[in-house]
Amino acid sequence: MRGAYSEVYLDDAMRNMGEMTEYAAEVKHLSLDLLFHMFVVSGFARRWENGDPRVLCGLSGTELCSRVLLECGMGEEKEKEALTRYDTDLNYWCGWLVAFYQWKKRITFAHLFSSIGEQDLIRLFPALHTASEEKGVEVLDRLLLERNQVTRLQTYRKRVHFSQQELAERSGVNLRTLQQYEVRRKDINRAAANKLVALADILLCSPADLLEPGNSFFNAGYS
Repeated sequence: MRGAYSEVYLDDAMRNMGEMTEYAAEVKHLSLDLLFHMFVVSGFARRWENGDPRVLCGLSGTELCSRVLLECGMGEEKEKEALTRYDTDLNYWCGWLVAFYQWKKRITFAHLFSSIGEQDLIRLFPALHTASEEKGVEVLDRLLLERNQVTRLQTYRKRVHFSQQELAERSGVNLRTLQQYEVRRKDINRAAANKLVALADILLCSPADLLEPGNSFFNAGYS
């Protein structure tokens, strides 16, 4: 299957994405979730997806990070020196894998980051950082498939015709937490009992009805 852009650019693109995530985390002290969000809203993600060589390899990862931050109003007049270790350190590896997966699957970064976040990549790092890129693709495919399945919480919420905001207000469960339960970014099976009871009372079901059956993806060997 042909990737999102010519394979000629792939090695440089993966290195630059790795340098960008490493620089953002270790020099700028940003969460990768925030970086990924800014990468999308800045427009640089779209240019990357379209194969713009000026973004893929015309800028170093450090320069790309700086441009993204500047576009989002967080740039500085004088940037610090880049970190360019190019090894399998966690933050570098996160960007490296994300770049390869996006190229291989030809999906938008916005779609990818709506389901996969920093904590997912951190949990995958011990098992995958020495594995092949294709193994990383296989694992992320499985995780995305699981994330895109409708959760029981979402099913019960829609039965009573509540928006996420309404359910959060009525139950007292934080809206962001509720959203993460619905896309499996947080495991509802590990939720505090009082949260489950509060949600179940509003959704007219038992707390057990909201639990997801079987083992989650990470409980199956990638936690």
